[in-house]
Amino acid sequence: MIFNTLARYFLKRYLITAIWFVIGVSSIIYLADFSETARRMSGLPGYSVPAALGLTALRLPLILQQTIPFIALFVGMTTLISLNRRYELVVTRAAGISAWQFILPFVLGAVFIGILSVMVLNPIAAWGQNKSLAMEAGLRNEAGGGRQQQIIPWMRQSSGGQDTIIGAKSFEDNGTMLLDVVLIDLDKDGNIVSRKDAKSAKLEDGYWLLNGVSETRAGHVPVRQESMRISTNLRREFVQERMTQTETVAFFDLSHKIEVAKSFGLSSKALETQYHFLLSTPLLLVAMTLIAATVSLKFSRFAQSRSVILGGIVSGFVLYVVTVLVRAFGSGGVVPPTVAVWVPVVVALALGATILLHQEDG
Repeated sequence: MIFNTLARYFLKRYLITAIWFVIGVSSIIYLADFSETARRMSGLPGYSVPAALGLTALRLPLILQQTIPFIALFVGMTTLISLNRRYELVVTRAAGISAWQFILPFVLGAVFIGILSVMVLNPIAAWGQNKSLAMEAGLRNEAGGGRQQQIIPWMRQSSGGQDTIIGAKSFEDNGTMLLDVVLIDLDKDGNIVSRKDAKSAKLEDGYWLLNGVSETRAGHVPVRQESMRISTNLRREFVQERMTQTETVAFFDLSHKIEVAKSFGLSSKALETQYHFLLSTPLLLVAMTLIAATVSLKFSRFAQSRSVILGGIVSGFVLYVVTVLVRAFGSGGVVPPTVAVWVPVVVALALGATILLHQEDG
């Protein structure tokens, strides 16, 4: 009965602290991103302060999601240090409750925040990122030629016995509308036959519809046409998967996207890495909480120096950096996505538990 009441109290303190941290971090992110957005887009004809505020609000959930591990670390440290300074943990220990018991509410709170981050914040972040990209592309299109540069993978299609390589500077509608397009036609020996430059290319059923086309052939004067149709066997689903950015895919859609990518023979390593990272998020927050506990539990009793607290912050930062780096290896196919995501989290959990065992049980 005593522990149940105490656990609810600790959990309440943890969640209240987490709410205040989320509000504070969100405010800082919003102000910083608004300043950056205003700097980049203030020269566009369609720019306005309400538009910049809306664009920043759409991007806020994605940036906030990236800070959740640090929020879990600082919330754990802040709550435990506060309880120690008020001697509440000392009284708890005197009542015969072990450190493993009163850390449990903080672990449950971290798991709860992790689940909310994956199930609620991530879908909102994916939707907001999609909307913000479309909104910014619209503003830049109004400026005439100042479109946002995006990394576009070159695509190759074979249709009618001829191969065509397709590239673009930017895209809309998940890749079915390409902007500033280049199409290079090759013969069966791989020699360049012609080059087509177009302002846009929209993927329709069985063909690309090009607008503002300039066709160049060796030894001929460039020919300009208002529109042109290029037959294709590419499907909308293939192009959309080819252009997919992992941060714009919600957690609930990732498994379907992975299956579709594999069905087209595309690499799904980035999507799989993102999927496993989101699955591991609750455990990553638990690892951050254990790191916070290792440097906070004995704060009052031994008056540990600020350097020890700083060591906890540095440890959490190193864990986050290692996680991001290994995720990049998983996305690039250097290591399997499961290994890239889960190994750092499991190692951090084991290390945090080992340190606590040494501190509390010798």
